[in-house]
Amino acid sequence: MKKVCLLAPFLFIALIVSPFFNLCGAVYAQTIKLPEPKVDGPLSIEKAIKERRSIRSYKPESLTIEAVSQVLWAAQGITEPQKGLRTAPSARAQYLIEVYLIADNVTDLKPGLYKYIPKGHLLQTISLGDAKERLFGAAGQTPIKNAPCALLITGHIARSTNPGWIYLEAGHSSQNVYLQCVSLNFGTVAMAGFKPEEVKKALNIPDGEQPIYIMPIGKK
Repeated sequence: MKKVCLLAPFLFIALIVSPFFNLCGAVYAQTIKLPEPKVDGPLSIEKAIKERRSIRSYKPESLTIEAVSQVLWAAQGITEPQKGLRTAPSARAQYLIEVYLIADNVTDLKPGLYKYIPKGHLLQTISLGDAKERLFGAAGQTPIKNAPCALLITGHIARSTNPGWIYLEAGHSSQNVYLQCVSLNFGTVAMAGFKPEEVKKALNIPDGEQPIYIMPIGKK
């Protein structure tokens, strides 16, 4: 009983202090269930292909979590649950890429770094705080600065029997993101003009993953 009483003040302090560390970018294990994606829309695939462009400037407006959910699904969502097949093709169905969301101004989502989990259509909270600022500092690409969110596509080099496959798969996924953004009247651009190690360091991306594309997203 005495031990419990002695520990009580420390437990109280921990409860107060822990949210502070969380806001400063502490690592999380929390997962967030995303809104279900739509599989039918008003724009034909032919129209989306015709209108696809690289857009580098965005309105200073928030994006809804529903819209962000739709973009993430287009990037790597599961379309055949029994086999785990996804929206973008992968050599031998190895699925060698990861998609991260850098959120800044997304409704019902705190600013921070999240990892997309295709199975279950989830977001795993990696860290909260100034992820977009850190990404901009590392990549130095102006479109990141004013975008309400961005995607980071990475590849698992060590897992691939052919290192080139991760770049092909990232390309397939990024085209899906482009076309989905056209359907949502958003703009995006696939950017590879950055130093991968600097981005990796800034966002604490795990060893074995290579940053390939950054795709800022916002309203046109």
